[in-house]
Amino acid sequence: MSILIKNGRVITAESDYLADIFVEGEKIVAIGKNLPHAADRVIDAADKLVFPGGIDPHVHLDMPFMGTFSSDDYTTGTRAALHGGTTMVIDFILQTQGDTLHNALKTWQEKSKDKAVGDYSYHMAVTDFNDEVAKEVVQMIEEEGITSFKTFMAYKGALMIDDGQMVELMKVVKANGGLVTVHATNGDMIDALIARHRAEGKLSPLYHYLSQPEVTEAEASGRFADMLHYTGCPGYIVHMTCEGALNAIRLATRRNQKVFVETCSQYLVLDASLYEKDFDGAKWVMSPPLREKKDQTALWSGINQGLVQVVGTDHCPFKWEQKLMGKDDFSKIPNGHPAIEHRMELMFTEGVRSGKISLNKFVEVTSTNAAKIFGMYPRKGTISIGADADLVIFDPQKEHTISVDTHHMNVDYSGYEGWKLTGKTETVVLRGKVAIEEEKCRLEPGYGQFIKRGKTSLVI
Repeated sequence: MSILIKNGRVITAESDYLADIFVEGEKIVAIGKNLPHAADRVIDAADKLVFPGGIDPHVHLDMPFMGTFSSDDYTTGTRAALHGGTTMVIDFILQTQGDTLHNALKTWQEKSKDKAVGDYSYHMAVTDFNDEVAKEVVQMIEEEGITSFKTFMAYKGALMIDDGQMVELMKVVKANGGLVTVHATNGDMIDALIARHRAEGKLSPLYHYLSQPEVTEAEASGRFADMLHYTGCPGYIVHMTCEGALNAIRLATRRNQKVFVETCSQYLVLDASLYEKDFDGAKWVMSPPLREKKDQTALWSGINQGLVQVVGTDHCPFKWEQKLMGKDDFSKIPNGHPAIEHRMELMFTEGVRSGKISLNKFVEVTSTNAAKIFGMYPRKGTISIGADADLVIFDPQKEHTISVDTHHMNVDYSGYEGWKLTGKTETVVLRGKVAIEEEKCRLEPGYGQFIKRGKTSLVI
């Protein structure tokens, strides 16, 4: 199968030009003006943008949490991602405390085998670090192509490791060419605030937010950066939400340190006022919580300053019935937010069209930097000869409205109901096959491939 995409405005992290793109098999074979290649399929992209498929490095599909499971599995989640222009996701494997990394890997392989529509990879969450797990970390990097290791500074008793374990993990990961990522919030402070609010009978979703003040994230982000500096390990902070945490990383640059930072689309466009909507605020209960308007300003600035490299989603949807588990106690509301389908279009409307970021920066933070940081570049994250033919043809003028009635995620509400956008994913190509056209998915479950990853290619 060959495809010729003609007359598109090609956008990469570095370039902006008019060209044709010829795809044969799974790869991009030629790029140029008026290409003479005969193709099985010709797509006219005149007046459209063509950019590399989005990469969302922070999703939770079919994940066990708080006595239930996230409602999107590998089929519905990766298909919804494709509808929004995201062709590749990285999910999180969760080690069970007291068990092995290999057993956790087998569990997630069963979740994804023959089910993924789009391409995917894994981060390995280390929740119980010891000498045996250290050997498994090396095996994950060398044999499985899993080169990033998630840690939690919160959720004591289930996911959290202590600072001593964190430092020892960093030493092993650094020695073997991997990367440590972190949920950076001060779990002890948060647990104490949750207990206090519950004891005082303050049980609405607003107190989820008030139990995780900005200082809990700022302190943990700085502490993580200090441990990275001590060990020399490369590190990445997931879902950063606030100015205080960003300033902790800005401070680290004064000692010539580089820490990679991800924020998520919801933290750039939504704010904590949503928690005042009585129990309806449960739709936006996630950790860390939504913050203030001043934090949105800081994060957009951080993107342009190069302090924030990636915009993901932390997609972890729960249906309304699941959210109702916490109707009488905010601490029992499953934490998570459906966002995988809307990231690219939200970033275009709220970022590019509003003048906050350039088109090149848009591609950089939604695709290219994730490919570089997580060891997939230049196979993924760019439009170049030899790269996977993961391409999005995007109509920058098309107006549409987000709604539960039209989204493809397996969740019965939208966190963005009625949100009007300008700019829509029109056609998506994944490894040389048309995945999305005319708002229909053309690929079957099982087409998505597991992508082995190497070392980061961004300068640290």
